[in-house]
Amino acid sequence: MMNETKAELYKRYPISSVLLYNGSTILHFLLGGIGIMLGYRSWPWVGYTVGLLYLVFAFAEMYVVMPVAVCPHCVYYRLKGSLCVSGLNVVSQRFAKEGDPKRFAQRAEGLLCPNNLYLFSLVLPILALIPALILGFSWPLLVILAGLLALLLYRFFVIFPRVACIHCYAKHQCPQAEAMGVRER
Repeated sequence: MMNETKAELYKRYPISSVLLYNGSTILHFLLGGIGIMLGYRSWPWVGYTVGLLYLVFAFAEMYVVMPVAVCPHCVYYRLKGSLCVSGLNVVSQRFAKEGDPKRFAQRAEGLLCPNNLYLFSLVLPILALIPALILGFSWPLLVILAGLLALLLYRFFVIFPRVACIHCYAKHQCPQAEAMGVRER
């Protein structure tokens, strides 16, 4: 029988993990907003308005909704001296009232749940750029689309399973960790 060691659970994620997670998130959102603005530049009011609305939605969903609606129910909210991979537990502790740990899994329940809104914020610019490329092909737009796809795949195949979820104290309650199969690793 092979000796398998379990991944170390981090009470405090290394700052490099926090920067990688947030850096890739912010880059994804900025590329998405810029891509939408460039993709629909033939209709400036449409491109700029939709691009800015996307940026407001994406950043608000990640950096306002998550700390208020999800983080208070997470183990990292109650874990003294902790730092989750997004660092949002620290923000949440300052602005939100402690929640119920039994409600943490609800982050993935319902059509407009925080998990789905987060995924939507990552996928929306990709979906928006496909028609933009069809209507007016440009190499910079294709590069932005490729960058968004690469960031999305990097998030799902590297950041979540190898940097974030594998080391998370909440992985035994988190539906995302279960879906990725990292609970027993």
